[in-house]
Amino acid sequence: MASLESYLDDLLRHGRAYFSRNDVAAALGLKPQALAAALTRAINKRRLANPRHGFYLILRPEDQIAGAPDPVKWVDPLMKHQGIDYRISLLRAAAFHGSSHQATMVFQVVVPRQLRDFDLGRHRLQFLYQGPEAFAQVNKPELVSQMKSDAGFARVAGVELTLLDCVRYFHKAAGINGVAQIAKDIGGKANPRTLVKAATAYENATIRRLGYLLDQLGHGRQAHALESFVKEAKTAVPLDPAVKPLAAALAQGHERNAKWKLLINETVEIAE
Repeated sequence: MASLESYLDDLLRHGRAYFSRNDVAAALGLKPQALAAALTRAINKRRLANPRHGFYLILRPEDQIAGAPDPVKWVDPLMKHQGIDYRISLLRAAAFHGSSHQATMVFQVVVPRQLRDFDLGRHRLQFLYQGPEAFAQVNKPELVSQMKSDAGFARVAGVELTLLDCVRYFHKAAGINGVAQIAKDIGGKANPRTLVKAATAYENATIRRLGYLLDQLGHGRQAHALESFVKEAKTAVPLDPAVKPLAAALAQGHERNAKWKLLINETVEIAE
């Protein structure tokens, strides 16, 4: 009967650095208690990492310091193991598309189910929920790209989805100034027609905030494509919803942008 060590070595020889509990149980034929003990020993020796119940990563020596490989190498098989569609987005996606100002300290994934964030070694995975209907509408090949690693491919938001996700989840994307920096860096790469197609799945306020930022940052074609959504807006909303005036009267002093129906309650600052 093969040992767990030889099973792990064989997987690595075939270029695979992950497996499920069911996979190893079928391969080794161990009783549940013996298998659990062997897996626990391997985790304690830093040979394995266990990001989710029943799913394991094989750690090469170069991975052991960080506690796990870069999540881009294993997020795809992890999500398939859980039976959940996904896309990498926000800061990591922005960096992928060329926003070099973003320090990606967290690996952010948009999913159509409520999932708990978790830490694995030095890595933090953060899951952002998008309603199933909206998610299904946009998580399609024409709006999602592929991020390549030496372990294969992972699904990553295209430029247009990255911009919309960053504005919608702005509090997870370094705030309104962080989002503005991303819009400046990659907004010009967005295809206006594709942007409109993706935008139909997002809240109107998100679209208007993105349109305003693109307009202010010199991406006129992309901003113009979103102007038609303003007609659907009934009231002005704050540019930065995180800024809460101490009293309603304080809001009266803020500039109102009629074009985008926004209350400009924050001065946007970005790096040159």
